[in-house]
Amino acid sequence: MQEFAALIATRIKISKKQVEAVLQLFAEGSTLPFIARYRKDMTGGLDEVQILQVQDEAKFLKEFTERKTFIEKSIAEQGKMTDYLQGKINAATTMVELEDIYLPYKSKRKTKAQTARENGLEPLALLMLEQGAVDITVESAKYINEKIKTEEEALQGARDIIAETVNEDVNLRARLRKLFEEKAALQSKVLTDKETEGIKYKDYFDFSEPVHRIPSHRILAVLRGFLEGFLRMSISPMEEDALEILEKNYVKALTPSTEHVKKAVRDAYRRLMQPSLESEFRTALKQKADEEAIAVFAENLRQLLLSSPLGSKKILAIDPRYRSGCKVVCLDEKGELKKTDLVYVHEANRMQDSEYKIRSLVKEYAIEAFAIGDGTAGRETEQFIKKLNLGLPVFLVNEDGASVYSASETAREEFPEQDVTVRGSVSIGRRLMDPLAELVKIDPKSIGVGQYQHDVNAFRLKERLDQTVVSCVNNVGVNLNTASKHLLGYVSGIGATLAENIVKYRNESGKFTSREQLLKVPRLGGKAYEQCAGFLRIKDGENPLDASAVHPETYSLVEKIASDAGVEVKSMIGNEELLKKIDAKKYVSEQFGELTIKDILNELKKPGLDPRSELEQFEFANIYKIEDVHVGMIVPGSVTNLTRFGAFIDIGVKQDGLVHVSEIAHKYITDPGEVLKLGQKVNVKIMEVDVARKRIALSIKQTEEAPARETRISRPKPQFKKEAEMSVDDALSLLKKKFGK
Repeated sequence: MQEFAALIATRIKISKKQVEAVLQLFAEGSTLPFIARYRKDMTGGLDEVQILQVQDEAKFLKEFTERKTFIEKSIAEQGKMTDYLQGKINAATTMVELEDIYLPYKSKRKTKAQTARENGLEPLALLMLEQGAVDITVESAKYINEKIKTEEEALQGARDIIAETVNEDVNLRARLRKLFEEKAALQSKVLTDKETEGIKYKDYFDFSEPVHRIPSHRILAVLRGFLEGFLRMSISPMEEDALEILEKNYVKALTPSTEHVKKAVRDAYRRLMQPSLESEFRTALKQKADEEAIAVFAENLRQLLLSSPLGSKKILAIDPRYRSGCKVVCLDEKGELKKTDLVYVHEANRMQDSEYKIRSLVKEYAIEAFAIGDGTAGRETEQFIKKLNLGLPVFLVNEDGASVYSASETAREEFPEQDVTVRGSVSIGRRLMDPLAELVKIDPKSIGVGQYQHDVNAFRLKERLDQTVVSCVNNVGVNLNTASKHLLGYVSGIGATLAENIVKYRNESGKFTSREQLLKVPRLGGKAYEQCAGFLRIKDGENPLDASAVHPETYSLVEKIASDAGVEVKSMIGNEELLKKIDAKKYVSEQFGELTIKDILNELKKPGLDPRSELEQFEFANIYKIEDVHVGMIVPGSVTNLTRFGAFIDIGVKQDGLVHVSEIAHKYITDPGEVLKLGQKVNVKIMEVDVARKRIALSIKQTEEAPARETRISRPKPQFKKEAEMSVDDALSLLKKKFGK
């Protein structure tokens, strides 16, 4: 991989030395979180995003080199490699360029042109291309034989050869590709008799948008409609523009052959080039849309995983239901299940009994907070609990994916004796305590924060979401003595097998008292220890540094700093005044650089600090169903999902409302993520309510005062049409009126 370092450095605009360091660390088995956190001096302080870019570029260049080698070998084996061709291959920088060069040499199904060549028509095609003064029809008669019956068959065969020649012209394909990039439009139309069945694609029944401007969500919507058989789609520029480019290169004169060449060129474009480039652009647009959608999903997932935890509290969690009753569970501060029960809070004749049960459970298990699923009957259950006036905080918890977890192998393993309703309630309670620790047990695609997640590349989506989960887990850190094997599995250097071994060792030998004990875990060797130790926390252990993000490899350095300061390590931790006085440069050595030392000093100021913000209570307005919502109302809400086209807001009814990107801020934004975060509390104005389709349109900016605008010099109103709409005659008339003839 090191041979790619210079090229990668140029592409992502970092130094070659930084790229070489990252590639070397990956080759040694280091993980991305470890490199970003504990090898800053080697990488020059690259962050996770930059390190991932290096990894992705290296992967692409490896695949590119392998493909290039294969193409070179294939052409050489055909005996057709020349210095000129080798030079073109060496100059190629993209897969598309490589494939264009390889096209004439690629083995393919028998084509019309190949058949024509086998029938001896290539000389006629070359003569036709010369467009000399000869009578091409007379010449074609010379090629009639048992396979070629007529002059027209001979002429058609020659045109087929020319069409393939045009199609395989590398320079022309490059020019047409540029034309597609600049002027092609993605168009869709509804298929005959599919209007009713495909009504959800109504916006795309007669749709057209330039490919260089179309946003990812519209690409994915059209593609879905196309694949489901409701829409017909095409991607192409104006045919006249394409043919003009081709004819300029192949039509040389006005002779009897010229019309045949024009026919061949048109055939080349319509039968070969346009379908090929359309397929290429469809794939490219899909890949681009996939990456954008996956990026949105990954960022939403990151924000959800890093959402505020309540912390170690005794929780009474409720999975709300109407007729079948609400499943209640009591959890201790570690999230362990202590009690289950069933209450009916929506039936008048059972409410008194339900109230008694809730009060009794709160008292018996010293409950400190309520967690209520925000799905069906969630708001009504919340009101019931609040009316009990127990003086405890009540939280509505997003329950997306809880049912997936409750039916999973993970849940069955954790609670083999309990049914799915109990498992779902436990998940709701634990999500309140620590969203990250609980959500890692669920397939991210089930959490409900994506955009067209079922339409994008499944492998790439899983890869990116797994990277996001790993990043979040290691960013927060993990309590070694309480973490589940599912959470431990995402820690740098551990994985599923070692996580299971850690939990088994913990169960058999008791709590860990030092990080060093990890080396006693079966199959956890020195490399895995190096990668994971800094991300695992041991509270109240033998060494106070084990509760921090300081890596064990730097403990000796911390002890040296403490000794020089005349204090014990324990006394130095959290002592900001003392730590501010320490000169990091004094301790720079061959082993430890300045960036590492500064990181250590910052960590010691607030050791093991959870980067997540504190959880705040939130109150919805007094509305419970879509029929309670009316245009003009201003109500509080919480951001539940962000897409490129807008933000979904929970306002306390069963349907989330949508704030279109144009209604989020008074300034121009292209991405809701520029100003909003998942879970953010906002005020929204109801703009439109469609009860039948269960849609609510909202606005954030109309609840806020527009910022004062800068004073600008006003321009006089035009006397005629806007300039963009003005014809030449109008423009001349205006000039004559102002300045005379």
